[in-house]
Amino acid sequence: MKPFGRFRQPSVIPGFGLTFGFTIAYFSLIILVPMIALVIRSTGLGWNGFWAAALDPRVVAALRTSFSTALIAAAINVVFGTLIAWVLVRYRFPGRRVFDAMVDLPFALPTAVAGIALTAIYAPNGFIGQLVAPLGWRIAYTPIGITIAMVFIGLPFVVRTIQPILEETSKEVEEVSATLGANRFQTISRVLLPSLAPAILTGFALAFARAVGEYGSVIFIAGNIPFVSEIAPLLIVIRLEEFNYAGAAVIATVMLAISFAMLFVINLIQAWSRRRYGYGS
Repeated sequence: MKPFGRFRQPSVIPGFGLTFGFTIAYFSLIILVPMIALVIRSTGLGWNGFWAAALDPRVVAALRTSFSTALIAAAINVVFGTLIAWVLVRYRFPGRRVFDAMVDLPFALPTAVAGIALTAIYAPNGFIGQLVAPLGWRIAYTPIGITIAMVFIGLPFVVRTIQPILEETSKEVEEVSATLGANRFQTISRVLLPSLAPAILTGFALAFARAVGEYGSVIFIAGNIPFVSEIAPLLIVIRLEEFNYAGAAVIATVMLAISFAMLFVINLIQAWSRRRYGYGS
């Protein structure tokens, strides 16, 4: 029986106390303390003031825009990010290393540069925008443009999360499935996807979290029209410019609570997937 209060696994390498203490201190200073300070700051308005600021129609519209577009962008990245990872791992073709390196471009590219580039392409007078303008479609300055920007910055998270799992998945597993009479759809749905499910959910969570808090690459293409294409991070900046620090803290606290709840649910689904299919344990 494990002694009461003993929560660490035995290790041949000493130093658990020092490293654990450093971990807790670092985690507290970098993450926990700022989050607590944010919540405390938002409560300065009082309970009624907090809900009045949180339920303001403009705030609700901005939160709806940010979270809905982030969810759509993360879902799109899951589909196409999985396909890209599959192609990069399973096939060899000229320029493969170049394409593999370009996946990380959104990591290195300044977000403001990405936003300006996307706006130049999808604006009504842009290369793509002017093609769809005669049809009455608008991409830039709408939630569609916001979604495109979020897809751009979130794609690497999905690809780089799924790619290592695919590299560890042996091709023999697929061949065995085929020899046992499974068709391609059954091999994908019953053999490959269960092994990739935890990685896919992790990539989805990372892409979603990145998209919700994105600012630089979104504000240019969003147009920042209240109740239409205004995102919550921009509204926080507006509140700060108005010296309404408590109001900005309220919006940030609501975003934090919603994001935490959604990521918690995703982690629960991920844990269930691992227990259900026996992968990643």
